[in-house]
Amino acid sequence: MEQGEDEPPGKKSKISPQTDVRWISESGTIDCFILLGPTAAQVFSQYAQLTGYQALPPLFSLGYHQCRWNYEDEADVKAVDAGFDLHGIPYDVIWLDIEHTNGKRYFTWDSELFPNPGELQHHLQKKNRKLVVISDPHIKIDPDWPLYCEVKEGGHFVKNREGAVYEGTCWPGESCYLDFSSSKTRSWYARQFSLSKYEGSTESLFVWNDMNEPSVFNGPEQTMPKDAVHHGGWEHRELHNLYGFYQHMATFEGLLTRSGGTERPFILSRSFFAGSQRLGAIWTGDNVATWEYLKISIPMLLSLSLTGIQFCGADVGGFVQDPDPELLVRWYQAGALQPFFRGHSAKMTKRREPWLFGDDVTSAIRSAVQDRYRLLPYWYTLFHQAHTSALPPIRPLWVEFPNDTSMFAVENQYMIGGALLVCPVTDPEVTEVKVLLPGSDVLWYDTNTAAVHKGARTLDLPVTLNTVPVFQRGGTVVPRRAGCGSSTADLQQHPFTLTVALDSKGNADGLLYLDDGHSFSYRDQMQFCLRRFTMRAGAPKTAVTFEFDAKRGVLTLTGLDLEIHKDWEIVI
Repeated sequence: MEQGEDEPPGKKSKISPQTDVRWISESGTIDCFILLGPTAAQVFSQYAQLTGYQALPPLFSLGYHQCRWNYEDEADVKAVDAGFDLHGIPYDVIWLDIEHTNGKRYFTWDSELFPNPGELQHHLQKKNRKLVVISDPHIKIDPDWPLYCEVKEGGHFVKNREGAVYEGTCWPGESCYLDFSSSKTRSWYARQFSLSKYEGSTESLFVWNDMNEPSVFNGPEQTMPKDAVHHGGWEHRELHNLYGFYQHMATFEGLLTRSGGTERPFILSRSFFAGSQRLGAIWTGDNVATWEYLKISIPMLLSLSLTGIQFCGADVGGFVQDPDPELLVRWYQAGALQPFFRGHSAKMTKRREPWLFGDDVTSAIRSAVQDRYRLLPYWYTLFHQAHTSALPPIRPLWVEFPNDTSMFAVENQYMIGGALLVCPVTDPEVTEVKVLLPGSDVLWYDTNTAAVHKGARTLDLPVTLNTVPVFQRGGTVVPRRAGCGSSTADLQQHPFTLTVALDSKGNADGLLYLDDGHSFSYRDQMQFCLRRFTMRAGAPKTAVTFEFDAKRGVLTLTGLDLEIHKDWEIVI
């Protein structure tokens, strides 16, 4: 705005702040909600009240997942499984992509490559490990396939504008697409996961919904035409963003019903919508094995976390192309500090199991994965908070330090909960990284060296290939396990450790949430433990590690046994 000609000399016009927002809706209807907060935590809660809270995931799903398109056969799966044990790297889930099926017909198995899928799952289950298989929304057009005929006769396919069944091309070739907008179709799809219908499946099999944007290779913009017709006469333009959400919902119902409503499902979906957090996990889709993709994964996951999609991750190592050993190590280190932790690669890439790159790489990856497992009590507690109060497990720095405007632009480091600040290394051949430590009145404890640093400074931190910059905030208590074993089931064999980082006044607080890790007993029978640990002034002003024996109810500090108070609030 220019100074007006008729205004007195020296007087400037007052410019009012202005924000322009443009809303576009192809279908003509917009529902707009204004969340007033005013704090970030209140906005998260208000949004969750509208769309739902993050599902509490089964504990195993917070462990490491190993995936490839595709493991070749049952022997290959067992060899990879044995490789993790041989090299002392814990993991919980191995995945099968589209090639495990009979000609990409979902709910089937290739009888030559996977002749005994039930036995394969039992083999993994003996080690407390799970199998995840893919189930996409397109159905191969095959009049000799009973499932295809059943879907067509039941009227479960999306139609074209002329009223005939819509046909498009995807992995199986010519395919039709399930109309998940119909509750009847969702119920039909859910029934396919029952043990009696899904031949070769067991209770330890879980599901991956992919290609559910929906992906149509020969469609406009590689998806379904906007004028395709769904149940009730709705055009696809109205429902496109909901398509994957509806499939995710149907899969959730299928696994929930399979267990009689007692076991928490695990489902990963590529497509999602507001409310998908109620159903399971998502990931950022096909990425590339480059440093740029590693770097961008951090702000992507922080953005998703802020919008309620809190169980999220990116393919470790990059889906396509071959990472060099340093990139692979750095990606494992970053992935171990993110909610969903899965290594995945395309079939045209070189094999990249963690032990194929030499002892140094194997050792660095092993250390990152083991650290993840030891930290799972903290992660699980954070997911309890997400489930009950919508606080995201990973948070931009400005969420914890809202009065410091310099935090708004920080995308390369973030908080895990309110206690841990992490700065994954995302550049090649670096020997030093700059870490911003917020808060002029905050003490930060380097978890690698126990060195203490005051906040409101940028720290030049030396790094090696084995260094993962992690700092614990003064005034917090972080629970870990003393060891990790070979899977999450082994964690119970190891006592808890509580790392107490005192603030400048000598105080610290923390939480630990425990339940059985797999059922809904925490909700239906209130079978869980939520314990607060508190240290008050008078103790040494340093970070202290305690060993906590949950079975005995005893906290050990330098050889002294301190009985837990009846309300389990520890005051030292």
